[in-house]
Amino acid sequence: MERPFPTVAVVGLGTMGAGVAVAVAKSGRRVLGIEADADAAARALARIEEATAHAVQRERLTAEERTALLALITVGDRLDVAAGADLVIEELPEQLELKREVFAELDRICPPETVLATGTTALSVTRIAAATARPERVLGLHFFNPVHTMKLVEVVRTVLTSPQAAEDAAAFARDLGKEPVAAGDRAGFIVNGLLFAYLNQAAAMFESRYATREDIDAAMRLGCGLPMGPLALLDLIGIDTARTVLEAMYEQSKDRLHAPAPILGQLASAGLLGRKSGRGFYTYEAPGSSKAVAEAAAAAGTRVAGRTVTSIGVCGSGTMATGIVEVFAKAGLPVLLAARSQEKADRAKAQLAKSLERSVSRGRLAAEARDAALALVTPTGSYADLAGVDLVVEAVAEDLEVKRELFAALDKVVKPGAVLATTTSSLPVISCATATSRPQDVIGMHFFNPAPAMKLVEVVSTVLTAPDVTATVLELCAEVKKHAVECGDRAGFIVNALLFPYLNDAVRMLQEHYATVDDIDTAMKLGCGYPMGPFELLDVVGLDVSLTIEQVLHQEFREPGLAAAPLLEHLVAAGCLGRKTGRGFRDHARR
Repeated sequence: MERPFPTVAVVGLGTMGAGVAVAVAKSGRRVLGIEADADAAARALARIEEATAHAVQRERLTAEERTALLALITVGDRLDVAAGADLVIEELPEQLELKREVFAELDRICPPETVLATGTTALSVTRIAAATARPERVLGLHFFNPVHTMKLVEVVRTVLTSPQAAEDAAAFARDLGKEPVAAGDRAGFIVNGLLFAYLNQAAAMFESRYATREDIDAAMRLGCGLPMGPLALLDLIGIDTARTVLEAMYEQSKDRLHAPAPILGQLASAGLLGRKSGRGFYTYEAPGSSKAVAEAAAAAGTRVAGRTVTSIGVCGSGTMATGIVEVFAKAGLPVLLAARSQEKADRAKAQLAKSLERSVSRGRLAAEARDAALALVTPTGSYADLAGVDLVVEAVAEDLEVKRELFAALDKVVKPGAVLATTTSSLPVISCATATSRPQDVIGMHFFNPAPAMKLVEVVSTVLTAPDVTATVLELCAEVKKHAVECGDRAGFIVNALLFPYLNDAVRMLQEHYATVDDIDTAMKLGCGYPMGPFELLDVVGLDVSLTIEQVLHQEFREPGLAAAPLLEHLVAAGCLGRKTGRGFRDHARR
């Protein structure tokens, strides 16, 4: 089969266009580079020569391969040379009218069989195609930056794009060593459509002073395994670029979650554009630097001292409870493991012993440390035995009435001044606190599963939590080598409030037949470096758990865009809950 598009024109040779030109020439195709004028063309050619020389230094190319590659690229300033191309890829600035003008001219210049592709990241491909008399041969080819390392290409078809043109474009991308995913023409396509709504919510969360920029970024890195936190990523992308993408998304969707957070406009107006200007959400050593400058710490003497914690109680006998017990015991703290019966408590300690034994067999823990940790854990079937501990962590079922009953019971038996903590991931901490006569001593301490491995703990203070109680839990997290982030008592805290709307958006995308499960998962893993795609993650978390969290978020914020996707509700009603039932968004029973 003949390779598609032997000659390719690239219009606009900025960073992206130059990267695309090199990738195409590397595949052995002839490249016609087109710039606005002779000076811009000369700069573009120098950019390509410099990039390929750098590739030789990095041993991504040999000197001979570079010479052959450069021989395939010609750069000029005449748009009419595009008449000799089988495919034209436009990589101009994100201005709709500019792109429409260029496409109208390309339509006049190029033979009818030439395919015209736009590299837009967020603008309507349909509106660009409408400037031509060949909308069936117009599509989007969205490469990711830097082109030489990013494998993903979004092949964006409109309602008029011919299937053959889309198939040829996908085959072309594969021939460049890329992985194409098919997307419909919707604001942001797959990656930006999911990514920028999440980034926008993180900016709004920071703007509301709900959590610090460092805590928001650390929460998403440590809680979700993301390569960068959202605010650091906004600085890398560019505040102005992010705002432009969000404006384009909002114009199409009219979803308030896509309306740029006011802080993005304020930063852009002030020229604080992120790394490229030296300051955005963070301050950098110099414009273009990736090294953030540490800002002055709060004045000494303003920090509140915590209470003394020498013994701990953990209520519960499930996976989370035993994981938390393991964290404290390995740190050398005596722990009372309290369950509803002695039998359940003993069984939980046996599970703890197995977990510690696995760590020993894998060389992660010395046998002596295992024995010492086990010796610090005392199982009990009576909550009355918690009377003398300094801090109690509740890790029972995620049911508000069950938790309130437990806190009312703890209030009666635990000594005055002891801290009472709940590990809830989505319920209001204040509802647990008001079940006691000491709401000032109650706080959220949200560990992530598996607790021994996950570094993050969300420390959730209510409007009644005493400052020294917050200080106590922060100090305890440091003692057991966990990374604590502080936030208020709001649905989802930091991680779930940012993660689950993104997952819900992915379900809506699938529900609207915009892209497939596999293409959406592939796009987010390759385009953003995420460890799992949204549907992989939903099947692991459990669709029922995910639906409950979505409903809690929607009930709290009353934002229409946060309403659970009907497809998620239908799958849960059908008993398709993910890996635990063998079927969710994928059929795991067949694997």
